[in-house]
Amino acid sequence: MASENAELLVDVKDLVKTFGPLRAVDGLTFQVHRGEIVGLMGANGAGKSTLMKVLACYFAADAGTAKVAGFSVDTESVEVRKRLGYLPENAPLYAEMRVKDFLEFTARVRGLPGSKARERVDWAVKACALEPKYIATIGMLSHGYRQRVGIAQAILHDPDLLILDEPTSGLDPIQIIEIRRLIMEIGKTKTVFFSTHIMQEVEAVCSRALLINRGRLVVDGSPGELKRKSAQQGHLVARVRGAEPEEVRAALAKVSAFRRVQVTTLPERGVLELDLHVTGDGVNQAGERFFAVAREKGWAVVDLQAEGVSLEDAFLHFTGHDDEKRGAV
Repeated sequence: MASENAELLVDVKDLVKTFGPLRAVDGLTFQVHRGEIVGLMGANGAGKSTLMKVLACYFAADAGTAKVAGFSVDTESVEVRKRLGYLPENAPLYAEMRVKDFLEFTARVRGLPGSKARERVDWAVKACALEPKYIATIGMLSHGYRQRVGIAQAILHDPDLLILDEPTSGLDPIQIIEIRRLIMEIGKTKTVFFSTHIMQEVEAVCSRALLINRGRLVVDGSPGELKRKSAQQGHLVARVRGAEPEEVRAALAKVSAFRRVQVTTLPERGVLELDLHVTGDGVNQAGERFFAVAREKGWAVVDLQAEGVSLEDAFLHFTGHDDEKRGAV
Protein backbone atom coordinates (compact mmCIF):
# COMPACT_ATOMS: atom_id res chain seq x y z
CA MET A 1 0.00 0.00 0.00
CA ALA A 2 1.14 3.56 -0.68
CA SER A 3 2.15 5.80 2.19
CA GLU A 4 -0.29 8.43 3.44
CA ASN A 5 1.90 11.16 1.91
CA ALA A 6 1.90 9.64 -1.59
CA GLU A 7 0.20 11.62 -4.32
CA LEU A 8 -3.41 10.64 -4.97
CA LEU A 9 -3.62 9.61 -8.63
CA VAL A 10 -6.99 7.87 -9.03
CA ASP A 11 -10.04 8.89 -7.01
CA VAL A 12 -13.27 6.97 -7.64
CA LYS A 13 -16.45 7.67 -5.66
CA ASP A 14 -19.80 5.88 -5.92
CA LEU A 15 -19.18 5.05 -9.60
CA VAL A 16 -22.06 3.45 -11.53
CA LYS A 17 -22.21 2.23 -15.12
CA THR A 18 -25.20 0.37 -16.55
CA PHE A 19 -26.01 -1.31 -19.85
CA GLY A 20 -29.77 -1.56 -19.97
CA PRO A 21 -30.81 -3.68 -16.98
CA LEU A 22 -27.20 -4.74 -16.29
CA ARG A 23 -25.40 -2.80 -13.56
CA ALA A 24 -21.82 -3.50 -14.67
CA VAL A 25 -20.24 -1.11 -12.14
CA ASP A 26 -22.27 -0.72 -8.97
CA GLY A 27 -21.22 2.08 -6.63
CA LEU A 28 -17.43 1.58 -6.67
CA THR A 29 -15.32 3.74 -4.35
CA PHE A 30 -11.52 3.50 -4.03
CA GLN A 31 -8.31 5.48 -4.36
CA VAL A 32 -4.94 4.68 -5.96
CA HIS A 33 -1.74 6.56 -5.14
CA ARG A 34 1.37 7.18 -7.16
CA GLY A 35 3.81 4.28 -7.14
CA GLU A 36 1.30 1.48 -6.62
CA ILE A 37 0.95 -1.59 -8.82
CA VAL A 38 -2.70 -2.52 -8.41
CA GLY A 39 -4.21 -5.79 -9.59
CA LEU A 40 -7.90 -5.73 -10.47
CA MET A 41 -9.35 -9.17 -9.78
CA GLY A 42 -12.75 -10.64 -10.54
CA ALA A 43 -14.55 -13.34 -12.48
CA ASN A 44 -15.65 -12.83 -16.08
CA GLY A 45 -18.42 -10.24 -16.13
CA ALA A 46 -17.44 -8.77 -12.75
CA GLY A 47 -17.05 -5.27 -14.23
CA LYS A 48 -13.26 -4.99 -14.50
CA SER A 49 -13.05 -3.98 -18.16
CA THR A 50 -16.00 -1.60 -17.81
CA LEU A 51 -14.29 0.17 -14.92
CA MET A 52 -11.08 0.48 -16.90
CA LYS A 53 -12.92 1.90 -19.90
CA VAL A 54 -14.59 4.51 -17.69
CA LEU A 55 -11.20 5.53 -16.27
CA ALA A 56 -9.76 5.65 -19.81
CA CYS A 57 -12.64 7.91 -20.97
CA TYR A 58 -14.05 5.28 -23.36
CA PHE A 59 -17.34 5.03 -21.44
CA ALA A 60 -19.22 7.75 -19.59
CA ALA A 61 -20.42 6.79 -16.11
CA ASP A 62 -24.10 7.02 -15.23
CA ALA A 63 -23.45 8.22 -11.69
CA GLY A 64 -20.61 8.95 -9.31
CA THR A 65 -17.25 10.54 -10.05
CA ALA A 66 -13.81 9.43 -11.21
CA LYS A 67 -10.67 11.56 -11.32
CA VAL A 68 -7.19 10.86 -12.68
CA ALA A 69 -4.40 13.15 -11.44
CA GLY A 70 -7.12 15.50 -10.19
CA PHE A 71 -8.98 15.75 -13.52
CA SER A 72 -12.53 14.49 -14.04
CA VAL A 73 -13.00 11.75 -16.64
CA ASP A 74 -16.37 13.32 -17.46
CA THR A 75 -15.57 17.01 -17.84
CA GLU A 76 -11.79 17.04 -18.37
CA SER A 77 -11.25 13.93 -20.47
CA VAL A 78 -8.56 15.51 -22.67
CA GLU A 79 -6.42 16.26 -19.61
CA VAL A 80 -7.05 12.73 -18.29
CA ARG A 81 -5.99 11.14 -21.59
CA LYS A 82 -2.73 13.10 -21.54
CA ARG A 83 -1.88 11.51 -18.21
CA LEU A 84 -2.73 7.89 -18.81
CA GLY A 85 -1.67 5.07 -21.08
CA TYR A 86 -4.22 2.39 -21.89
CA LEU A 87 -3.90 -1.10 -23.33
CA PRO A 88 -7.27 -2.85 -23.80
CA GLU A 89 -7.48 -6.63 -23.83
CA ASN A 90 -7.34 -6.68 -27.64
CA ALA A 91 -4.48 -4.32 -28.49
CA PRO A 92 -5.51 -1.80 -31.20
CA LEU A 93 -2.52 -2.28 -33.50
CA TYR A 94 -2.18 -1.75 -37.25
CA ALA A 95 -1.03 -5.14 -38.48
CA GLU A 96 0.32 -3.83 -41.80
CA MET A 97 2.64 -1.27 -40.17
CA ARG A 98 6.17 -1.84 -38.96
CA VAL A 99 6.84 -1.46 -35.24
CA LYS A 100 8.98 1.61 -35.91
CA ASP A 101 6.34 3.30 -38.06
CA PHE A 102 3.51 2.50 -35.65
CA LEU A 103 5.31 3.96 -32.64
CA GLU A 104 6.36 7.06 -34.59
CA PHE A 105 2.72 7.46 -35.71
CA THR A 106 1.56 7.10 -32.09
CA ALA A 107 4.05 9.77 -30.99
CA ARG A 108 2.67 12.18 -33.61
CA VAL A 109 -0.92 11.46 -32.50
CA ARG A 110 0.16 12.22 -28.93
CA GLY A 111 1.47 15.59 -30.15
CA LEU A 112 5.12 14.95 -29.32
CA PRO A 113 7.51 17.24 -31.25
CA GLY A 114 10.16 15.70 -33.53
CA SER A 115 13.15 15.45 -31.20
CA LYS A 116 11.01 14.50 -28.22
CA ALA A 117 9.14 11.91 -30.31
CA ARG A 118 12.40 10.21 -31.34
CA GLU A 119 13.62 10.23 -27.75
CA ARG A 120 10.39 8.69 -26.41
CA VAL A 121 10.18 6.07 -29.17
CA ASP A 122 13.76 4.99 -28.45
CA TRP A 123 12.97 4.83 -24.72
CA ALA A 124 9.76 2.77 -25.20
CA VAL A 125 11.50 0.35 -27.58
CA LYS A 126 14.28 -0.23 -25.06
CA ALA A 127 11.90 -0.46 -22.08
CA CYS A 128 9.80 -3.10 -23.84
CA ALA A 129 12.80 -4.97 -25.33
CA LEU A 130 11.56 -4.43 -28.89
CA GLU A 131 14.97 -3.82 -30.49
CA PRO A 132 15.00 -7.21 -32.31
CA LYS A 133 11.61 -6.44 -33.89
CA TYR A 134 11.98 -2.71 -34.47
CA ILE A 135 11.57 -2.90 -38.27
CA ALA A 136 9.34 -6.00 -38.30
CA THR A 137 5.75 -5.86 -39.53
CA ILE A 138 3.35 -6.00 -36.58
CA GLY A 139 1.16 -8.63 -38.24
CA MET A 140 4.14 -11.00 -38.38
CA LEU A 141 4.92 -10.74 -34.65
CA SER A 142 4.13 -13.34 -32.02
CA HIS A 143 1.34 -12.55 -29.58
CA GLY A 144 3.90 -11.78 -26.89
CA TYR A 145 5.70 -9.22 -29.03
CA ARG A 146 2.39 -7.65 -30.07
CA GLN A 147 1.60 -7.20 -26.37
CA ARG A 148 4.97 -5.50 -25.97
CA VAL A 149 4.14 -3.14 -28.84
CA GLY A 150 0.81 -2.41 -27.17
CA ILE A 151 2.51 -1.57 -23.89
CA ALA A 152 5.11 0.52 -25.72
CA GLN A 153 2.42 2.71 -27.30
CA ALA A 154 0.74 3.04 -23.90
CA ILE A 155 3.88 4.34 -22.15
CA LEU A 156 5.29 6.31 -25.08
CA HIS A 157 4.12 9.72 -23.80
CA ASP A 158 5.37 9.13 -20.24
CA PRO A 159 1.95 8.86 -18.56
CA ASP A 160 1.37 9.03 -14.81
CA LEU A 161 -1.03 6.08 -14.90
CA LEU A 162 -0.81 2.90 -16.98
CA ILE A 163 -4.00 0.85 -17.38
CA LEU A 164 -3.58 -2.69 -18.73
CA ASP A 165 -6.55 -5.00 -19.34
CA GLU A 166 -5.46 -8.66 -19.19
CA PRO A 167 -1.91 -7.91 -20.46
CA THR A 168 -0.77 -11.55 -20.22
CA SER A 169 -3.89 -13.16 -21.71
CA GLY A 170 -3.00 -15.83 -24.28
CA LEU A 171 0.73 -15.71 -23.64
CA ASP A 172 2.96 -18.73 -23.07
CA PRO A 173 4.73 -19.13 -19.68
CA ILE A 174 7.96 -17.50 -20.84
CA GLN A 175 6.11 -14.53 -22.34
CA ILE A 176 4.06 -14.15 -19.14
CA ILE A 177 7.24 -13.94 -17.05
CA GLU A 178 8.68 -11.35 -19.44
CA ILE A 179 5.57 -9.16 -19.34
CA ARG A 180 5.45 -9.43 -15.53
CA ARG A 181 9.04 -8.23 -15.34
CA LEU A 182 8.20 -5.36 -17.67
CA ILE A 183 5.22 -4.33 -15.52
CA MET A 184 7.34 -4.39 -12.37
CA GLU A 185 10.05 -2.32 -14.06
CA ILE A 186 7.50 0.25 -15.27
CA GLY A 187 5.95 0.24 -11.80
CA LYS A 188 9.17 1.63 -10.32
CA THR A 189 8.36 5.05 -11.80
CA LYS A 190 4.67 4.80 -12.76
CA THR A 191 1.37 3.75 -11.26
CA VAL A 192 0.13 0.57 -12.92
CA PHE A 193 -3.48 -0.61 -12.79
CA PHE A 194 -4.13 -3.97 -14.49
CA SER A 195 -6.67 -6.77 -14.55
CA THR A 196 -5.86 -10.46 -14.48
CA HIS A 197 -7.36 -13.87 -13.83
CA ILE A 198 -4.02 -15.30 -12.73
CA MET A 199 -3.70 -15.34 -8.96
CA GLN A 200 0.05 -16.00 -9.04
CA GLU A 201 0.42 -12.85 -11.11
CA VAL A 202 -1.19 -10.72 -8.43
CA GLU A 203 1.08 -12.19 -5.74
CA ALA A 204 4.19 -11.84 -7.90
CA VAL A 205 3.63 -8.32 -9.21
CA CYS A 206 1.11 -6.32 -7.18
CA SER A 207 1.51 -4.23 -4.06
CA ARG A 208 -2.28 -4.12 -3.81
CA ALA A 209 -5.35 -5.90 -5.15
CA LEU A 210 -8.96 -4.82 -5.66
CA LEU A 211 -11.43 -7.68 -5.90
CA ILE A 212 -14.67 -6.88 -7.72
CA ASN A 213 -17.73 -9.11 -7.78
CA ARG A 214 -20.87 -8.23 -9.75
CA GLY A 215 -19.75 -4.64 -10.12
CA ARG A 216 -19.03 -4.10 -6.43
CA LEU A 217 -15.76 -3.81 -4.54
CA VAL A 218 -15.60 -6.83 -2.26
CA VAL A 219 -12.17 -6.41 -0.69
CA ASP A 220 -9.18 -4.07 -1.02
CA GLY A 221 -5.68 -4.73 0.28
CA SER A 222 -2.32 -6.33 -0.38
CA PRO A 223 -2.38 -9.96 -1.57
CA GLY A 224 -1.34 -11.01 1.93
CA GLU A 225 -4.15 -8.97 3.48
CA LEU A 226 -6.69 -10.55 1.15
CA LYS A 227 -5.65 -13.97 2.39
CA ARG A 228 -5.77 -12.85 6.02
CA LYS A 229 -9.19 -11.23 5.57
CA SER A 230 -10.56 -14.46 4.14
CA ALA A 231 -12.58 -16.44 6.67
CA GLN A 232 -10.56 -19.52 5.74
CA GLN A 233 -7.56 -20.59 7.76
CA GLY A 234 -5.89 -22.98 5.29
CA HIS A 235 -6.23 -26.74 5.19
CA LEU A 236 -4.70 -30.03 6.22
CA VAL A 237 -3.92 -32.85 3.81
CA ALA A 238 -3.84 -36.23 5.56
CA ARG A 239 -3.52 -39.89 4.54
CA VAL A 240 -4.96 -42.60 6.77
CA ARG A 241 -5.34 -46.39 6.83
CA GLY A 242 -7.95 -48.50 8.54
CA ALA A 243 -10.92 -46.21 7.90
CA GLU A 244 -13.96 -46.12 5.64
CA PRO A 245 -14.88 -42.92 3.74
CA GLU A 246 -18.31 -42.53 5.34
CA GLU A 247 -16.89 -43.18 8.80
CA VAL A 248 -14.29 -40.44 8.27
CA ARG A 249 -16.84 -37.94 6.97
CA ALA A 250 -19.20 -38.62 9.86
CA ALA A 251 -16.50 -38.38 12.54
CA LEU A 252 -14.86 -35.20 11.24
CA ALA A 253 -18.18 -33.48 10.52
CA LYS A 254 -18.58 -33.25 14.31
CA VAL A 255 -15.28 -31.37 14.71
CA SER A 256 -15.87 -27.59 14.65
CA ALA A 257 -12.32 -26.93 13.40
CA PHE A 258 -13.20 -28.35 9.96
CA ARG A 259 -15.58 -26.51 7.69
CA ARG A 260 -15.04 -28.81 4.68
CA VAL A 261 -13.94 -32.43 4.45
CA GLN A 262 -13.09 -34.12 1.16
CA VAL A 263 -12.25 -37.83 1.12
CA THR A 264 -10.52 -39.57 -1.80
CA THR A 265 -9.79 -43.30 -2.03
CA LEU A 266 -6.24 -43.73 -3.32
CA PRO A 267 -5.09 -46.56 -5.62
CA GLU A 268 -2.84 -47.72 -2.76
CA ARG A 269 -4.91 -50.33 -0.97
CA GLY A 270 -6.66 -49.19 2.18
CA VAL A 271 -5.40 -45.58 2.06
CA LEU A 272 -7.70 -42.55 2.12
CA GLU A 273 -6.57 -39.01 1.37
CA LEU A 274 -8.35 -36.30 3.35
CA ASP A 275 -8.48 -32.62 2.41
CA LEU A 276 -9.58 -30.82 5.57
CA HIS A 277 -10.50 -27.16 5.19
CA VAL A 278 -9.86 -25.42 8.45
CA THR A 279 -11.55 -22.55 10.24
CA GLY A 280 -11.49 -21.23 13.79
CA ASP A 281 -8.10 -21.50 15.47
CA GLY A 282 -6.13 -22.44 12.33
CA VAL A 283 -4.18 -25.42 11.11
CA ASN A 284 -2.06 -26.12 14.21
CA GLN A 285 -4.97 -26.62 16.60
CA ALA A 286 -6.95 -28.38 13.87
CA GLY A 287 -4.09 -30.85 13.46
CA GLU A 288 -4.20 -31.69 17.16
CA ARG A 289 -7.95 -32.28 16.97
CA PHE A 290 -7.54 -34.48 13.91
CA PHE A 291 -4.97 -36.67 15.71
CA ALA A 292 -7.30 -36.96 18.68
CA VAL A 293 -10.12 -38.24 16.45
CA ALA A 294 -7.74 -40.60 14.63
CA ARG A 295 -6.54 -42.11 17.93
CA GLU A 296 -10.11 -42.51 19.16
CA LYS A 297 -11.20 -44.24 15.94
CA GLY A 298 -8.05 -46.35 15.56
CA TRP A 299 -7.01 -44.87 12.21
CA ALA A 300 -3.35 -45.13 11.23
CA VAL A 301 -2.15 -41.67 10.12
CA VAL A 302 0.29 -42.21 7.25
CA ASP A 303 0.92 -38.54 6.51
CA LEU A 304 -0.27 -35.08 7.59
CA GLN A 305 0.70 -31.77 6.01
CA ALA A 306 -0.53 -28.25 6.73
CA GLU A 307 -1.10 -25.74 3.95
CA GLY A 308 -1.97 -22.06 4.33
CA VAL A 309 -4.80 -20.33 2.52
CA SER A 310 -3.94 -19.36 -1.06
CA LEU A 311 -4.97 -16.23 -2.92
CA GLU A 312 -7.16 -18.45 -5.08
CA ASP A 313 -8.90 -19.70 -1.91
CA ALA A 314 -9.50 -16.10 -0.81
CA PHE A 315 -10.78 -15.19 -4.28
CA LEU A 316 -13.27 -18.05 -4.27
CA HIS A 317 -14.32 -17.22 -0.73
CA PHE A 318 -14.99 -13.53 -1.37
CA THR A 319 -16.82 -14.16 -4.66
CA GLY A 320 -18.98 -16.90 -3.15
CA HIS A 321 -17.62 -19.71 -5.36
CA ASP A 322 -15.78 -21.75 -2.74
CA ASP A 323 -18.65 -24.20 -2.30
CA GLU A 324 -18.66 -24.92 -6.04
CA LYS A 325 -14.97 -25.85 -5.95
CA ARG A 326 -14.79 -27.79 -2.71
CA GLY A 327 -18.16 -29.32 -2.02
CA ALA A 328 -19.71 -29.70 1.40
CA VAL A 329 -19.03 -32.33 4.05
